[in-house]
Amino acid sequence: MISEWFQRVGSSIPRGFSRYFILELLKEKPYTGKEIINYAVEQSNGIWKPSPGLIYPLLGRLLDEGLIDEAVDGRYQITKQGVETAQDVDKVNDIVKKQLDVLFRLGNVGRFVVMDMLEKISAMGSILSSNFANMTEEETKKYRDFLELELKKIQEKDLDKNGKKIKID
Repeated sequence: MISEWFQRVGSSIPRGFSRYFILELLKEKPYTGKEIINYAVEQSNGIWKPSPGLIYPLLGRLLDEGLIDEAVDGRYQITKQGVETAQDVDKVNDIVKKQLDVLFRLGNVGRFVVMDMLEKISAMGSILSSNFANMTEEETKKYRDFLELELKKIQEKDLDKNGKKIKID
């Protein structure tokens, strides 16, 4: 899963990716910081080599936000709150993936729209990841509803090559 992602994006790691990489990885089993770094290098075939200066402060922030816990043996494990956060991200990713599939089928116009959309999503993701710990449950729900509404608008604007609307559920 992760190695396929690296093959598509190359060496450019979007801002905020490391945070969700760690949460997704810890959903599988507990890891130490060094094991997280080694796994990232292995999965990316050496393309991405996150430094300890990236990973350990990030682990500290995830601990502060209550998304992970540190066990006595130095391994980090995801908390219930961390699992819920990762699941929310997974839902948004599924919606975005469906949209990207349609846009890639549209050819060059679709690629332009995809690049624009990815840039906007990346910017929103960066803002969200830096503010997520301070958001109330109501604010989180409003943000999720906003994203779903915007993606629905994109769905309704998608046109096939014959100018007919494509409806995706």
